[in-house]
Amino acid sequence: MRTLYYNGKVYTGELPLTEAFIVEDGHFSAVGQTEELRQQKVDRSIDLEGRFVCAGFNDSHMHLLGFGSSLLKADLARHTGSLQELIAYLKDYFADHSFPEGKWLEGRGWNQDYFSDVARMPDRFDLDEVSTEIPILITRCCGHACVVNTKALELAGITAETVAPVGGAIGLEQGEPDGRFYDNAIDLITGIISGPDMEDLKAMLLKAAQKVHSYGITSVQTDDYIVFADVPFEMVNQAYQELTSSGQLQLRVYEQCNFTTVEKFQRFLGSGLRTGQGTERFKIGPLKLLGDGALGSRTAHLSKPYLGTDDQVGFDLFTDEQMEEMVALAHKNGMQIAVHAIGDACLDQVLRAMEKALHDCPREDHRHGIVHCQISRADQLRKIEELGLQVYAQSVFLDYDNHIVEKLVVPEIAQTSYHWKSLIANGVRVSNGSDCPVELPDVMKGIECAVTRTSLDGCGPYLPEEAFTVQEALDSFTWKGAEASFEEDRKGRIAPGQLADFVILAQDPFETKGKDLHTIPVKATVIDGQCVYGSI
Repeated sequence: MRTLYYNGKVYTGELPLTEAFIVEDGHFSAVGQTEELRQQKVDRSIDLEGRFVCAGFNDSHMHLLGFGSSLLKADLARHTGSLQELIAYLKDYFADHSFPEGKWLEGRGWNQDYFSDVARMPDRFDLDEVSTEIPILITRCCGHACVVNTKALELAGITAETVAPVGGAIGLEQGEPDGRFYDNAIDLITGIISGPDMEDLKAMLLKAAQKVHSYGITSVQTDDYIVFADVPFEMVNQAYQELTSSGQLQLRVYEQCNFTTVEKFQRFLGSGLRTGQGTERFKIGPLKLLGDGALGSRTAHLSKPYLGTDDQVGFDLFTDEQMEEMVALAHKNGMQIAVHAIGDACLDQVLRAMEKALHDCPREDHRHGIVHCQISRADQLRKIEELGLQVYAQSVFLDYDNHIVEKLVVPEIAQTSYHWKSLIANGVRVSNGSDCPVELPDVMKGIECAVTRTSLDGCGPYLPEEAFTVQEALDSFTWKGAEASFEEDRKGRIAPGQLADFVILAQDPFETKGKDLHTIPVKATVIDGQCVYGSI
């Protein structure tokens, strides 16, 4: 069937805007002006009524399965104005839900920097106010810190003598566990919680996919392999394959394959899987590694101590030797690589490992990359360019980080951080995303933060010279995302031969004030020419 969409404001990936396009067999077959395309034979015509259309949004780094899991838990992000508010909400949640033996009360989204009543993270004693009879686990918005109650500590066997694993930390108060766990130490808790079965996994993925479609997203690059300790990568792949083969999952998924040990990664490679294998709906992407923690939890690894501390610098999650071994193994086996690096000291480690791998085994168009690339120095930005690395930015992080970065990072480094515009100007590929569920996958909010460099509450602008144009912001969520998955010849633009994935917005972002970009509603999300959200 040939369908003409006309009378729109169509951004093809280039300016000026055009007006119309034809979709045939799940692809764009023609693009141009309304009167020109109305001369062609079509089976039906749809009046866009002057609305804005662009290629479907591509979130180039998120956690789809983790998002689906979080949607089934207590939503703490809406109750993080104070510690008192958080605990009151958890008490209500506990009273309103059933907790049979073995079930934990779990929630995600708190942020101690938003607390108006105390200047600290929650601890086990706060959660004991909710219950001492059932285990409770609440995860910080960033996912790099969590807090449990005394019951959970008992079930996990955590005592003052428990040693934290490398790349993790256990909070202590007067020599006793305070219920706080950071990065790799979180596994001491999550490792004793029973994971979902196959049907649960599929339900979580579908729930998350439906939600991301509402933000205009048609493709995601997602890290799903370490969400549940007892769910192996084979089970996650199977869930996706069953959902795509049955037609239930329309979202296009590029799996960022997260492994924490060489042994687990070798088992993956031994199964024959490599970057690029799969279908249009589910495809194997890069090896994903977590290099360090997060700025908000003070676990991102900085080269200079956090302001206000004597010697706190955060930490890496891998030793230098482990990082080099994992990167080299992936590179030699033809895998793309994407490494989470928020702190500049962690970025040093990652850049050394990538430079060594590329020196020892030269390879063209590898598209290895840095996920986040937040705290950075000028020499590191030059090295990223020199090595030809991809950067997976999250402009939406500025909504929160504007409030904290200059309070935590020494001025000389803060002034060269979040420098994604400079990277683009120097020829570096920069795609955009949300790191959902760290943030909601709200693309228009991300576009606003990219364009204004200002938080939605007016904080900022932070380094306004790093602001994207509207076009650059749209590109970062469309064809730049497709570049990150080697798919720019297949999607990301409204052009003949490309997949007919597009989003219809109620307003033209090129004609909208920067501070209002986040208010533009998504009217419809279309994949393969089929509407998956809203109506046309």
